[in-house]
Amino acid sequence: MDKLYKGFKSEPLLVPIVAIIIGLLLGAIIMFIGGYDPILAYQSLVTKIFGSSYDIGEALRTIIPLVMSGLAVAIAFRSGLFNIGVDGQIVMGSLGALIIGTKLNLPPFLHATLAVLFGAFLGGVWGALIGYIKAKRGINEVITSIMFNFIALYISQFLIRVFMAQEGTQRSAMIKESASIQIGWLSEAMGGARMHWGFFITILAIIFYHIYLNKTKWGYELRAVGHNQHAAQYAGMKVSNVIVRAMFISGVFGGLIGTFEVLGVFKYVAISSTTSGIGFDGIAVALLGGNSALGVLLSGILIGALTYGSQGMSFGANVPGEIIRMVIGFIIFFVAAPGIVRTFFPSAKKKSKKEA
Repeated sequence: MDKLYKGFKSEPLLVPIVAIIIGLLLGAIIMFIGGYDPILAYQSLVTKIFGSSYDIGEALRTIIPLVMSGLAVAIAFRSGLFNIGVDGQIVMGSLGALIIGTKLNLPPFLHATLAVLFGAFLGGVWGALIGYIKAKRGINEVITSIMFNFIALYISQFLIRVFMAQEGTQRSAMIKESASIQIGWLSEAMGGARMHWGFFITILAIIFYHIYLNKTKWGYELRAVGHNQHAAQYAGMKVSNVIVRAMFISGVFGGLIGTFEVLGVFKYVAISSTTSGIGFDGIAVALLGGNSALGVLLSGILIGALTYGSQGMSFGANVPGEIIRMVIGFIIFFVAAPGIVRTFFPSAKKKSKKEA
């Protein structure tokens, strides 16, 4: 798996920048062909993001789960695993936060802290189970993680319907106010946007990811296993333990997304037939960011801003939101195929051939 993305590390900063420009240009061409005004569309996108303090706050709220999802996918990538089960880990995190948030009566700070920790723990355990099955039974994590998404979804729905449903509705009871992680003063400063402590926890998660991978023994083991499991095992590393640990951390990141959404945004869980899809967006964030801490942060900001700004395109220029998803797809495609981008720079192409 490492071979799929190691090229991102060696590519200059120019490649993703050019990929973004090409993606936006192709999106503009598609809009023009469809009869829309691309200039007005992109103006509406920018206005939606920066038009008011409320929009800035809501854009940040949209970015937070994407960055966390990118970290969850990236740390699995770095260990040689493909975690497509982040959606399921998000569900388990939201379930854990909901249980603590609705069933316990505790002082505000303690209640919120316990809800966040329990949700993160459930997400971590859900990820660790996938890692254990991979390490001990050799079953492909792609298959198990996809199946675990559905298992998590239906387990949570069952528990909510039986023990936590609000009568006459298709959602759970509201969490107690003492479990909320919304920041009142910050929400007021952002014009009523739903700002919460997840913003600061995400910053800490990015710092942790960087330090853990690059400055610790465990991070070195994780990267070594990702490069070559057999060589790592020959060097005396316990590969199975590393895999389970990596998936646990990946699951914790996913679980935190669920806790943020329950405790800081909606304050309940709606019964749905599908998962949120944020876990799959995390794959795009991780690949676009080259699985580095800074790269995941920047790519999460980009995709989150485009996602939130697409609402402005819809209202301001009548452009379907699906077009912005196409733009994101174009960007990821060109980042994943840097050879195509090099064709726009003959000197870079000659240099690449010379080095080869």
